[in-house]
Amino acid sequence: MDQSFLLMLSNLLHLHNSIDPTTSLISSPTSTTTASSASTSTSPTSLLTSSSAAPLLFFTIASVLSYIASSRPSSSSSSSSPSTPAASSSAAAASDYSVSAFRALSTEHIWSLEAPLRDAQWRSLYGLSYPVFTTVVDKLKPHIALSNLSLPSDYAVAMVLSRLAHGFSAKALAARYSLEPYLISKITNMVTRLLATKLYPEFIKIPVSRRRLIETTQAFEELTSLPNMCGAIDGSPIRLHKQNLSGNYKCRYGYNAVQLEVVADHKKIFWDVCVKAPGGTDDATHFRESLLYNRLTSGDIVWDKVINVRGHPVRPYIVGDWCYPLLSFLLTPFSPNGMGTPAQNLFDGMLMKGRSVVVEAIGLLKGRWKILQDLNVGLNHVPQTIVACCVLHNLCQIAREPEPELWKDPEENGIPPRVHDSEKSLYYFGESLRQALADDLHQRLSSR
Repeated sequence: MDQSFLLMLSNLLHLHNSIDPTTSLISSPTSTTTASSASTSTSPTSLLTSSSAAPLLFFTIASVLSYIASSRPSSSSSSSSPSTPAASSSAAAASDYSVSAFRALSTEHIWSLEAPLRDAQWRSLYGLSYPVFTTVVDKLKPHIALSNLSLPSDYAVAMVLSRLAHGFSAKALAARYSLEPYLISKITNMVTRLLATKLYPEFIKIPVSRRRLIETTQAFEELTSLPNMCGAIDGSPIRLHKQNLSGNYKCRYGYNAVQLEVVADHKKIFWDVCVKAPGGTDDATHFRESLLYNRLTSGDIVWDKVINVRGHPVRPYIVGDWCYPLLSFLLTPFSPNGMGTPAQNLFDGMLMKGRSVVVEAIGLLKGRWKILQDLNVGLNHVPQTIVACCVLHNLCQIAREPEPELWKDPEENGIPPRVHDSEKSLYYFGESLRQALADDLHQRLSSR
């Protein structure tokens, strides 16, 4: 029986004895004769017919307490028994990631820390520093407000950033935040869609302004000694967690993926992003299907910074490896194995040095946003999730966030792509331009 009930019953017995000693329910050990003589008066009948109201009051209260005690044994035993470690840890984890805990961290605790410690803690949770986080929230908040989301905007953004930064599945994040997995997926899709559409035009832009173009080409020339280089292009497969996919999703490394194509500047900031092809598509085909290719071939993008190299007008160009087609605006190496002339081999070395910025940029992207190492979202939401991570990457690079450890893709192997008939004039111009740049570079460096 419940110990608290026994204590209350004992107190009631003593109270009854003090009120009505003639009907005492507790026999005194020192007066056996009194107890025996009183045995007849302590029968149930005598208690009910007693002139005092105390016995009836006592049994009424005792009956109520007995009923209460007997009706809650399971609840009392379950509450008194220690909770399992799993349940305790789950409850503690849920409280750590509640709205109130997040609010305390972001509004009170965060400002009591020194800036380096504060930002390091925020990066460990959400992949970026607190100032960059507030920038993202401020830009997305008006759009999130239109969705009638029941959660605070900054809390929803933080939840999605933690998923992108650590690669959590919707189910794992739902357990952490005590929400349903479908709601986690819904919030993730909303935030990544807003990042990929509303913030993309602001943070991923082709360098067409003269000031930015001069800054970019000068920085690449300091790195490679090649003039008028304005970007480096490369592709990378983004691994998909989903296995059973029909179509050309199997990439060259043997797993299901979609193809990401980016162009980066000297600061490892992307100025073009394309996610339009399954993982089995080669780099050249993906590039030819991109909006950037169509804009460059149609003359929609016109870079007016033109220089003269050995009688050749050289407009700004991008560089890529031998998996891309050689064109007037896209220069590639002469040979993948160093079998060219000394001038050509020197040019190839410098070109690949310039290309290294985009390789590092992709490594930073996958290292910082670990969800891209094994993308666990619905196939329809794959492109927007990848583009959203590219937008966040640029925000981090612009803010000069510390660079994480680079994710390294396997070395690429491939053969130069076939030149399409529609590209022949661009190819011939690119061929002569590449040779002129190689000869000029060799002459300048040899004379030093």
